[in-house]
Amino acid sequence: MSPGPEEIAAAVGSSVDEVNPVAGGDINQALRATLADGREIFVKYRRGARADMYEAEADGLAWLASSDAFRVPEVVAVGTAGTAFLALEWLQFGASTTLAQERFGQALATLHRVGADSFGYSRDNYIGPLAQPNDPAETWTEFYGERRVRPMARNAAAAGGIEERMLPAVDVLLSRLDALIASDEPPARLHGDLWSGNGAFLPDGTPCLIDPAVYGGHREVDLAMMSLFGGFEERCFDAYHESFPLEPGWDERVPLYQLYPVLVHAVLFGGAYGATAEAIINRYL
Repeated sequence: MSPGPEEIAAAVGSSVDEVNPVAGGDINQALRATLADGREIFVKYRRGARADMYEAEADGLAWLASSDAFRVPEVVAVGTAGTAFLALEWLQFGASTTLAQERFGQALATLHRVGADSFGYSRDNYIGPLAQPNDPAETWTEFYGERRVRPMARNAAAAGGIEERMLPAVDVLLSRLDALIASDEPPARLHGDLWSGNGAFLPDGTPCLIDPAVYGGHREVDLAMMSLFGGFEERCFDAYHESFPLEPGWDERVPLYQLYPVLVHAVLFGGAYGATAEAIINRYL
């Protein structure tokens, strides 16, 4: 059930003149609401969603916005009565151009340079509908292994997305992370779920970010996710490299950092994602 006009009005502090459904994503449904005070807002919701999912998303959006790297939609309200929802300012997105892609790469370099206090974050959050633990770790390899790959591999095995026999191989892979990831870079400020659907552009080409799963981590994570499903032009990656060159061997680590989102998809969708995860794990054994 979608949130009604009364629920939206109570959360945002203005009566609602009009509500219309709009296309949502794989996880949430969405509405476009026109308020009596003239504002237009985007309302996302999901049947059975917990309010803390949207509270965590609102917190993540604010953390990204504080970097001044990207345009991020302003949080209007988190609805907690009845159907939980997140209300954001309505942003009208435009088409991608090569110049806009270049600006996106430059903005991402700025976001990453702003950094984070630790490998982790001040609260747990979600990637899609799945819980994402963010308890800080002393090293990046500990965080990536114990807060990302190991728990999501167990979730994937429990959901039938990967075979149970792969869990010992995951253990072996994680025991090798220090050798595979030789980096002393400080934690970058990550979007955390940076596929092309979560990057957008205003009509003037200003790059935007939505739907975060934020934490402090290694910057190669966002870039690996960007290349996993496509949608970002070569000029975007080139602009990033020109602004903030990556450490040697980064290209050999791309599949390693794609393992986590592949495991997420194995949990949610099964199918070929399990085989892809297995191939990545075997690549590094």
